[in-house]
Amino acid sequence: MGDQVTLALVGIGGYGNRYVSAVLDAPTSNDIRLIAGVDPNPATCKRLGELRQRNMPLYPSMDALYAEHRPDVVIISTPLHLHAEQTCLALSRGSHVLCEKPLCVTPQQGCEMLQARERAHKTVAIGYQWSFSQAIQSLKADVLSGKLGRPKRLRTLVLWPRDETYYRRNSWAGATRDARGNLVLDSPVNNACAHYLHNMLYVTGGKIDRSAQPQTLLAELYRAHPIDNYDTAALRYVTADGAIGLFIASHAVGARRGPILHYEFENATVEFRDRPGATIVARFADGTIKDYGSPNDDRDEKLWLTVRAARNGAADQPPIPCGIEAAAPHTLCTWAAQESMPEITPFPQRLIQVSGAAGARQTVVRELDQALMDCYEQWRLPSELGFAWAAPGREVAVPDSLCS
Repeated sequence: MGDQVTLALVGIGGYGNRYVSAVLDAPTSNDIRLIAGVDPNPATCKRLGELRQRNMPLYPSMDALYAEHRPDVVIISTPLHLHAEQTCLALSRGSHVLCEKPLCVTPQQGCEMLQARERAHKTVAIGYQWSFSQAIQSLKADVLSGKLGRPKRLRTLVLWPRDETYYRRNSWAGATRDARGNLVLDSPVNNACAHYLHNMLYVTGGKIDRSAQPQTLLAELYRAHPIDNYDTAALRYVTADGAIGLFIASHAVGARRGPILHYEFENATVEFRDRPGATIVARFADGTIKDYGSPNDDRDEKLWLTVRAARNGAADQPPIPCGIEAAAPHTLCTWAAQESMPEITPFPQRLIQVSGAAGARQTVVRELDQALMDCYEQWRLPSELGFAWAAPGREVAVPDSLCS
């Protein structure tokens, strides 16, 4: 490989816009060379004009890309149900991969990604950017060293309103399957809020490139928007060593709140409440306090770490903090959640308020914000607090690996 690492961007609209800007504005631009973009609808790229001024070739598919190029690194920012297929294709053509979160939709897809990576002997990074931040890496180092003690209980709340525009921005938002019948399982847990369930698992994983593996999971899944899958979820998992995780997320609320997290260890508690300038802070039993900084810094480190791995060779690099193995427990949990409550519970129509102009209407469940806050504060699922609209799921075993 030459001194420059060649890159191709698969998906240059949506979140892919961030990678376009990261590469175009890179201070280390002499070390990388963007050679192509792939997108069937490139008009959604905000800097399309600059790409065209650079005579950047744009292709409608990855097959068309590989007919002309062999990029060292492919960055995949496409719908979640395409991640597995596109990652496997890139690996089969000899590229390293940075694939956006989540890993994939099903455990079987994740297993195929693992097998493709092993055949290719390439690096695959999964774009949970918190895992690549200095704040989370410092916190995890202290967890691994035993400084915080054994993890006991972890909870996270993410209330992010989403309106009609969000669910109409493409054909698969909120869907269980796409138009061809392929599983999508789009949801707040598997998409917009996925980072924060993954972070609970990642921070408590036993190695720098591994996440904790839940054994059982109990979920309650609800729907207010006119979609197939759920827009509100509360789930609780238990790991092999007895640590309990509570995760609550909703797109059917009136005001944005979170992520808010509270992790309890034997010797410390760790907290973060998203607001300008917020940082992750640990308070130890001996009265000392440690500020780890903001997990929202270093957002592009996942890109540069993948580039370094491609340049130096995966065998000569420290483990990628978040690769397939580290991202897998999140996928296994989202899969188990759908099994825990295969029939989504609709909120009663009398509680649903729809307001705003056509095309951007906001759907809100009355008093849901406070109900979910109560669940968070009391470490309970909605049905356990007796809300009239709540329905319990069933506890299920979480697969112990992608290929089990």
